[in-house]
Amino acid sequence: MLDSIKNQRVLVTAGGSGIGMSIAIEFHLKGARVHVCDISEEAISNINKLYPEIGTSITDVGDAKQVASLYEDINSQYDGLDVLINNAGIGGPKVPLDELSDADWDATIGVNLNGTFYCSKHASRIMKEQKSGCIINISTASVRTGLPLRAPYVASKAGVQGLTYNIARELGPYNIRCNAILPGAIDNPRGHALVERRAKELDITIEEAENLRLQYISIRSRIDPREIAESCLFLASDSGRHITGQMLGVCGNSEWEI
Repeated sequence: MLDSIKNQRVLVTAGGSGIGMSIAIEFHLKGARVHVCDISEEAISNINKLYPEIGTSITDVGDAKQVASLYEDINSQYDGLDVLINNAGIGGPKVPLDELSDADWDATIGVNLNGTFYCSKHASRIMKEQKSGCIINISTASVRTGLPLRAPYVASKAGVQGLTYNIARELGPYNIRCNAILPGAIDNPRGHALVERRAKELDITIEEAENLRLQYISIRSRIDPREIAESCLFLASDSGRHITGQMLGVCGNSEWEI
C-alpha cells in the first residue's frame, strides 16, 4: 500500500491544523508530494516551520476566485494532481432553526459545500486529462444522527455526501474515484472544547459531559486524528483502487448525538 503513495501529488484543504494537518503529515511521511492550503496565516506559518518540504497556500476555499488561484499554483508546481482531500469546513452556529440568520447559513454552506465543489471542479479538470485521480471528502457522522441546533453544518455535510455519490458516478469512467470519510468524536483540542462548552451549558463536570458524549458511541471512545489520516492513505492507495462512491464512518459507530 505504502509504495503506491510515494510521489503522489496531494492537496489537503485546511491542512494547517487539526485533522487536515494529520492527513498532510501522514502523506508527507509516506513520500507523497503534499500541498496544503489554509485560511489561517498562523497555521500556514507553523507548517512551513515544521515541514518546509510541504507546499503551502493561504486560501479561503469558500471563495471561487481564491480556489482558482490555488489551482494555478498546483498546476505550475506539480504538473498534475493525484489526490484531493476536501477537509476544509466550519462548525457554523449553534442556534435553533427559527433563530438562524441567513448570513450564518450562507457562510456555513459557502465553506463546507461550495468549497468542496470549487476544489473538486478544478481537480476534476486535471484528473480527467490524466485519466486518474482520487477525491476524498471529509464529512461527518452527524449526518447519520442529526444534530439539534446545528442545521447549517449537518445540511452542508449531507450535501457533501450527495456530491460524493455524484462525482463517483460521473468521473468513474475517467478512472477517478471519490469517497467520503465520516469522522465521529475526535480526540483533539476542538473536540474537547465542544465537551467543555456542553458541560457549561448543562452545569455538569467535564467528565460527566464526556461520558454523556461517549455513551452514544458504540466503542465508547474518541477517534485519534491519525486514524482519519490512515483511512485517507488506504483510500488513496492501490489497495483502495476499486473503492468509490462510499461513505466510510470512522466514528466508532455514532449511534446518536445530543
